[in-house]
Amino acid sequence: MGKQLSPTAVMALKEALCSVYWYKSDLRSFLQLCLSNPSLLSKFNWENYKRQIVSDLIDLLVGSPDKYIGDLTKICYELCKIKDFNHLKQLDDGTSKVERARAAILQLRQLVEPHQDIKREQDEIEKRQEIAAKKLRDNVAVRQKLEEIRMRYMSLIGASNAQTRGFELEKIMYDLFELFDLDPKASFKNLGEQVDGAFALEGTDYLFEAKWQKELVNKADLAAFSDKVRTKLENTLGVFLSINGFSTDGVAAHQAGGASIILMDGGDLMAVFEERIDFVSLLLRKKRYAAQTGNIYLSYFQMVAAK
Repeated sequence: MGKQLSPTAVMALKEALCSVYWYKSDLRSFLQLCLSNPSLLSKFNWENYKRQIVSDLIDLLVGSPDKYIGDLTKICYELCKIKDFNHLKQLDDGTSKVERARAAILQLRQLVEPHQDIKREQDEIEKRQEIAAKKLRDNVAVRQKLEEIRMRYMSLIGASNAQTRGFELEKIMYDLFELFDLDPKASFKNLGEQVDGAFALEGTDYLFEAKWQKELVNKADLAAFSDKVRTKLENTLGVFLSINGFSTDGVAAHQAGGASIILMDGGDLMAVFEERIDFVSLLLRKKRYAAQTGNIYLSYFQMVAAK
């Protein structure tokens, strides 16, 4: 995609956003995961009509191409990857809405030459992962520290005291965030709510919560964490780590619309400890997939299987 979108492409982009995301909550969630500075969304009146919000946002981005070309490219890229419109089938006149959305995406693809952009972004992702992997291999001190953290984690597997295990897991994750230069903050309380930690990555603030319990983390646990995230600034997302995973109904309920959290499990954590992927690449892959599909729970093993 060039330095500027053509007027026709701008109209196609607006139409695609309005057609694919029928509800404003879904639209906002998608944009929050795409924009480099999600707080930009707070500039708009979300009580307004959806089409007006989309028009105002895209006009703002197009009006400053040097500043927002990356955001425009990201939005176009993620939209053009969409192939599943099942979420629209459930609506009244769903078949018509699906066809309209599919046609809008097709027109956008034709106008912004997405294949070139997709190839470029894929190359950039692979290059970044190669650089991260090489950095990890070459940095003996980092690998030694990662191994030390891994051993501390492994020592907790047989621990019988769940409270102690949970507390130690928080400290392990703090050290992992620090190792990958994520500016971590330890657990804190805010107006009576407990937050296990926080960190920052590429201009986005993340709240973090971890659970190590026999039961799958359920819908109520995810709802409580989502509420904590939603009360923070617009550019805040959440990462929930459940060593033993999440209930199917819990995941489904929290990716239905307006999701602001990303999920990790013990398999993801072990992939990082075993140097199969670095933590930053893992998180960015999860965030990108959530923006593209609405699915907030993509495990490392699913990433590998999809290759």
